[in-house]
Amino acid sequence: MAVNKGILKAYSRMGQKGASSGIGMVELGKERPSIRAVVADSVAIASLDRFNNLYPNRIINVGIAEQNMISVAAGMASESDDCVFAFTYAAFITARALEQVRLNLGYHKFNVKIVGNSAGFAMEMLGVSHWAVEDIAYIRAIPNITILSPADSLEAIKAVKAAAELQGPVYVRLSGGANVPIVYEDDYDYQVGKAITLKEGTDTAIIATGMMVKESLKAAALLEEKGISCKVINMHTIKPLDTDILDEIFKQYRCIFSIEEHSKIGGMSSAIAEYKSGIANTPVQISIGVDDTYRKLGTQEFIWQQYGLTAEQICETIYKQLTKK
Repeated sequence: MAVNKGILKAYSRMGQKGASSGIGMVELGKERPSIRAVVADSVAIASLDRFNNLYPNRIINVGIAEQNMISVAAGMASESDDCVFAFTYAAFITARALEQVRLNLGYHKFNVKIVGNSAGFAMEMLGVSHWAVEDIAYIRAIPNITILSPADSLEAIKAVKAAAELQGPVYVRLSGGANVPIVYEDDYDYQVGKAITLKEGTDTAIIATGMMVKESLKAAALLEEKGISCKVINMHTIKPLDTDILDEIFKQYRCIFSIEEHSKIGGMSSAIAEYKSGIANTPVQISIGVDDTYRKLGTQEFIWQQYGLTAEQICETIYKQLTKK
């Protein structure tokens, strides 16, 4: 799915996934007059300022009422021949509105796309109430919902546009805040359910998603200096997983690493392990993610360091695992 070439370079460098998702909505608004959006409390937080200015009659702000937002979006979708997007913080659109997501979207399959901004530790000093590191686990357990986890701002645009093309509910998980590192300098082929190999390698494979894709590329570069060659895969779709690429790497490596800014319980790593459990003679899988504990708040970098999620720490973990006797 291509992005308009006129905006490609400008918005791939915006460094903010939420802003890029707003650009995706503007493009969709031009192409599909029946698309609607619902937000909880702030149009600006949802990065829908331009969409609101261009299409003021196609967006509803329900206020600080995330549960109601999901129900309103579902009701709108039930009376429309197009989809409805619902935007707010990832922590609130999943945890606070989970019952409404489960019943209105998972069970009734209304054509609503929920976009969770600031997933992972992006909200930094606001702490656990605003962190979203359990959200994939919540949504993954609900049938009928696709989960997309873009790696950078360009992929966020593509994820939003791809979500609109799918029939049925989708969760678009936007991790990171301002200054999200660029993974894709140029346009590329994005397909839901088809992971992307960003780097080839002979010794091991890293499967990453969201903000951890860039950290994994950095870690792979550091490992090259130590003589270890790593394949790096961007698993931008968590549900459904790309099992074809998993089958390939299971045959190729004795040890693989799954990396995510999410709890080790119930996220991408768990999904891979669950699939792997039904296959004989698979490699050892090491999960690098958020441990089953709450740690001190601070900057995103500081929080990552506490969980071993920086490129240098990822490099060290992989190096020790592959060189231990």
